[in-house]
Amino acid sequence: MLYSNSTSHEVIIDDEQIRWFEDLVKSKPADKGWRIFVFSHAPPNGSGIRIIQENHVVNGCCWLNHSDEKNCRKFIEIVREHRSIKGWFSGHFHLGQDYQDSITFPTIDPSEGPYPNRGSCVFAQTSVMRSGTSRDGRQQSRLLRGTQDGFEICTVDHKNDGKVRVDATITYRDDTHEVGVYAHEDKAYDHDNYFKVYQPQFDDHGYVCDTDEEEMCLITPDGVTETTVAWWKLSCGRVLGIVNGMMLEYDKSTLAPLGLVVSGDMLIGKQVAIVDSGLEECLINFEEDGMDGADCADGSETTDDSREQAVLVFDDDGVTVVQPNPDGSYWRKIVRNKIARMKEKRREKAAIDFALELLPVKSEEEAKEKIVSTWGPYKSTSGVAKSTDVPGQTIPTKVYTR
Repeated sequence: MLYSNSTSHEVIIDDEQIRWFEDLVKSKPADKGWRIFVFSHAPPNGSGIRIIQENHVVNGCCWLNHSDEKNCRKFIEIVREHRSIKGWFSGHFHLGQDYQDSITFPTIDPSEGPYPNRGSCVFAQTSVMRSGTSRDGRQQSRLLRGTQDGFEICTVDHKNDGKVRVDATITYRDDTHEVGVYAHEDKAYDHDNYFKVYQPQFDDHGYVCDTDEEEMCLITPDGVTETTVAWWKLSCGRVLGIVNGMMLEYDKSTLAPLGLVVSGDMLIGKQVAIVDSGLEECLINFEEDGMDGADCADGSETTDDSREQAVLVFDDDGVTVVQPNPDGSYWRKIVRNKIARMKEKRREKAAIDFALELLPVKSEEEAKEKIVSTWGPYKSTSGVAKSTDVPGQTIPTKVYTR
């Protein structure tokens, strides 16, 4: 496992390991009796495990290969295709597992939200055993116990003399389906402390802009508050949503949160709109070149029936354009990893030494005050990037009239 350049804590599985994993499950089909259990540090996108604190979203480090969009989704696609994968266990979040949402089954009732399509795989979060790394004081590990008709997922409580508790029983219905049942209630757990990320539901307030609809589509009729819940799918397929006073991007296939787009300090009290920004002209230019769809100005892959849109945050004082990344994504990949930060600190130390030798400064502290690093819009190389409103970089325009 490697680290990427996007975040301090991301877990990356390289292409060679992904190919090995895919080849392995292809060679072990469910109809031949194979049952595969996977163990990884972080969970895959689409697992449905709701143990993501707010800082994981703004840090952008929730899933395997989080900042590589194609590979991030690859793992759940493999699970969907290969029904021999029966269980997937992961940690990464340093939380206990005393609640039902630390285990997700392949299907859910349609009334509870979008069909997750998790193949035949049960996903389970695994806690930590050492007290110094636990966020909620739990010291637990998982026990996977086979039965005649399937398996059990248990908790070993290391703060209670290793007591074993059965959390869920899974029964194989056939080679490609299984049925899971929770074994205990989770009413005593304080969900509000740890469930900070909301997964969109189809009946939430939202707006999908079609060519037949109004020219401007407001996602919220009033200013955004901490309790506003709204989401929508852009014509390019990307999914944005508002929850907890923040705008987040969600994976278009799994509806799992990818990361922060606009923070509360910039969003609360304002409204959001999506407007056309000229996709038709872009498509005409590409079609004249003989191309069947292409990358447009926002970096998204376009088709003949899609159109380019602009995401705007506005109030009476002005309009801010939420620009996508070069790859078309919107979530802000803005936290350096530890190795990158070490290199940056060494370069800054070299600059301080240079200043002490050649500039009219008398102390290291005075030299530090004269050292500025160019991080683009980034104000720091450490910590959690909770603010997207950067003075000098986020430039509001005047409100225009029609």
